[in-house]
Amino acid sequence: MGQVSRRLEELGLTLPPLLPKLANYVLAKTVGELVFVSGHGPLNPDGSVKYRGRLGADFTVDDGKEAARLVTMNILSALQAELGDLDRIREFVKLLVMVQSAPDFQEQHVVAEGASDLLTDVFGPECGSHARSAVGMMSLPFGIAVEIEAVVRIAP
Repeated sequence: MGQVSRRLEELGLTLPPLLPKLANYVLAKTVGELVFVSGHGPLNPDGSVKYRGRLGADFTVDDGKEAARLVTMNILSALQAELGDLDRIREFVKLLVMVQSAPDFQEQHVVAEGASDLLTDVFGPECGSHARSAVGMMSLPFGIAVEIEAVVRIAP
């Protein structure tokens, strides 16, 4: 068992099953030392949407943070499938957190903390800390509340 697997276990977390892609793209693509992870949503292990709606109308900020955390777990499953071992990850470089928002909702950055906190809890501050953008969207695919994409640097 690798270091990341042990840390997930310590935190009481289990990677969800790899979710199927929903269109003509790949879930993650490795180019040299970088892995580009496609946008993932807050899907349950059976592929159903857990959070469908707008932050600030249908969901609270805390709900949004939980949605971002779930999305991040799905991203980790995609990385596990792409890399074979999460211990190959050297650092999370960048996250783009897209939040389907009510017109007056301005807490996208707080919603994004659900993803950022999980990554630093699992990978530590040196590897898990990252650059980040958190933006409000009028609409996201399938009505999902949060979509996240990532760029990760791996060991050669």
